[in-house]
Amino acid sequence: MEASRSINGVDESYRPLPALYLTFLSIWSLSACSWTVNTFRNRHFQTSSLQWTLASVPLIKALQLTLSFLFWYSCFHHHICSLWMSFGVYVTGVLFQTASFVSFLLISHGYCITCERLSLTERRTTASLGCVFYLTLVGYRASVPYFTVLLILNYVISFYVIFHHISQNLSVLREQLTFIEDENVQAMHDAVYSKYIMFKKFQGAMQIVAMAETVQIYMNMDNSTQNYWLRLLVREWAQFCIFLYIGWTFRSQDLAPRFSVMPTLKLKENSIIPPIYSVEMDTKTFEEFRSHEWNIGVPTPCSNEKHKDKESVLVIIQHPR
Repeated sequence: MEASRSINGVDESYRPLPALYLTFLSIWSLSACSWTVNTFRNRHFQTSSLQWTLASVPLIKALQLTLSFLFWYSCFHHHICSLWMSFGVYVTGVLFQTASFVSFLLISHGYCITCERLSLTERRTTASLGCVFYLTLVGYRASVPYFTVLLILNYVISFYVIFHHISQNLSVLREQLTFIEDENVQAMHDAVYSKYIMFKKFQGAMQIVAMAETVQIYMNMDNSTQNYWLRLLVREWAQFCIFLYIGWTFRSQDLAPRFSVMPTLKLKENSIIPPIYSVEMDTKTFEEFRSHEWNIGVPTPCSNEKHKDKESVLVIIQHPR
């Protein structure tokens, strides 16, 4: 047993960890920078609140990997294993997993995809699940008795909520596509179909995440140090590939026209978004205009200085109800 330890009392099986953490630190840092730059450049194409929220995930991961690298590097090369640095690794690891699941919950609710913001109930549910997940994960990482069972139960509830809302959104989007095809109006088809494909890809990714988390819990039951670096390598690559796929799917980009046309809040009674029709008329005609369905007047912006003194043109849009 003593032969397997280095001079400063650290098990030699941990020797590959500094290089491993440095490699993944470089990968995640590059990903975080690329994500931030892409979101900033393409912020005018769509509502980017979701993308800025997702940016916290690679940033927290990069911070965790930085602390992990510094801890193991100082252990092997400076013979100092900082307790506070190891605690920082512990806290950032919990924050990373919590931020990941909160992001998954936001996407499953359709945040910035099918609605501009979540309802009060959805926000409370997401915050509650995030807090309970954080506290359960803290107890599990601290090896508190019975917290493995609580963590599994929390995973079951969280994944049920995620898959339930994904199914709801897919059902609504299918109804919208059917309605658009029956009405033979293609103005919103590409936008709705893009959202449908996004949720289908996200549903597949969540199935992989569920399997990966199950495997990770099983792997953590093995306390041996001999193959710890190999288990770490598999876990880190799995996390990066999953988030790369999800990040690529929900990145800021020039999507289909009218992709950003969405209600402020999701309403259960308005599951079908009607196709958008519009007609232009002057102000005088609009004042005499009376209709129960066409009653939203939006003035067109003046793109040229010489048109500012002229009478503005109104765009009449079909009322959603």
